[in-house]
Amino acid sequence: MTIQFVLVGIGAGVAAALLFASVTSGVWVSIPLFYLAPLPIMIAGLGWSHWAALIASLTGALTLGTVFGIVFLFAFLAGAGLPAWWLGYLAMLARPVTVHDSGGQQAGSLEWYPPGRLVMWAAFLATLVVIVAIPNFGTDAESFRAGLRAALNAILRAEISAPADGPSGMPARADRLIEFLVSAIPLAAAVLATITNLFNLWLAARIVKFSGRLTRPWPELADLRFPPLLTAALAFAVALSFVDGLLGIVAGIASAALLLAYGVLGFAVLHAITRGLQVRPFLLGLAYAAVLLIGWPMLALCLLGLIDAAFDLRGRVARKRGPPAVS
Repeated sequence: MTIQFVLVGIGAGVAAALLFASVTSGVWVSIPLFYLAPLPIMIAGLGWSHWAALIASLTGALTLGTVFGIVFLFAFLAGAGLPAWWLGYLAMLARPVTVHDSGGQQAGSLEWYPPGRLVMWAAFLATLVVIVAIPNFGTDAESFRAGLRAALNAILRAEISAPADGPSGMPARADRLIEFLVSAIPLAAAVLATITNLFNLWLAARIVKFSGRLTRPWPELADLRFPPLLTAALAFAVALSFVDGLLGIVAGIASAALLLAYGVLGFAVLHAITRGLQVRPFLLGLAYAAVLLIGWPMLALCLLGLIDAAFDLRGRVARKRGPPAVS
């Protein structure tokens, strides 16, 4: 480990801590900055070394712990620092393989960590981050829901000034909204954490690639695939989500994160099956715009990803088209 890695790690850690701490300002612009906190750590990991990323993670945590206290230290480590370091480490993981060139000679090559597994890890880490946050509200299902309900009541009480006619002193519509949010927020948090992990990893890779320091070849989204057991894990998590108690809440969180991962796989399928079509840019643009502007079309992409995982939709389409024409 060189002095350059140490200096890069310290600089990235301070930058990540500043982004993470921006949420204490209370202004709306701090929210996207807060979610970008893992970005400097991933840049250090992809562009220099996972040691630089680990130093950045520890530096950011110690900086926040010194200024804001032990709660911020652990919150940064669990929510940003260690997940960013681990994803950056995996993204640059490679092993040598032996291939045969056209002349029959053996040549050395590198097999990089599969991008599908990076997406899988992004979902797993998002699940862990949300699960770690559960004890802040309660240690069992009832206390967790009560704690989350109390927090939402406090937020809405400051926003709603209409006459109270609900059991909690809030308007009846607000009570119904709170009950919905108590159920939806853990799932939404898992989805948002997965998106944050993937977006920061993609953006960090783009920045490092632009700088010329990215040694890993850029992966093709259309070739993204998941391990076969991941579908079984999703089915198991969905089944457990119907169980009462904290286990059902945790399983629901895992299900939401993994479904988002299969939505990413759905995009990969869409990229693959539209190859060679003249309307491909329009179809892809429409799909991305629909997800960004409306949101719910992501469910269709999740279904598309699940269908491909079960029936190899991309392989069937490729075999039907046959090999590309040689000009």
